[in-house]
Amino acid sequence: MDVINTIGRRKKAIARIYMKEGKGNIVVNNKDYKEYFPIATLQYVVNQPLEITENSGKFDFHVNLNGGGIKGQAEALRLAISKALVELDPESRPPLKAKGLLRRDPRMVERKKYGQKKARKKFQFSKR
Repeated sequence: MDVINTIGRRKKAIARIYMKEGKGNIVVNNKDYKEYFPIATLQYVVNQPLEITENSGKFDFHVNLNGGGIKGQAEALRLAISKALVELDPESRPPLKAKGLLRRDPRMVERKKYGQKKARKKFQFSKR
């Protein structure tokens, strides 16, 4: 098996991954993913596609993550891993698609409007 590289995005986070056969190591920005994502729910999000396709411990991932917050980065990584697994084995597509892991989440931060405090919040109105 050759090295498979894919990309995943969520909000402003971008995950570039390189997948090859191995022992299940996930290295994110030269750190172990459990050190990079210390919260258990984020670790679960990262492992979700591997557990659904029953590929835990079969592949090594080298990940470059930048932009966004920690949760957006974890979800970008989840999308990239899902894409790589489908590229390797097209039969893993239906279970991943059923869980919604192959769709990029299009929700982005709404822009701030002029004459307002934030996107929707207004400045305080004084009648008198």
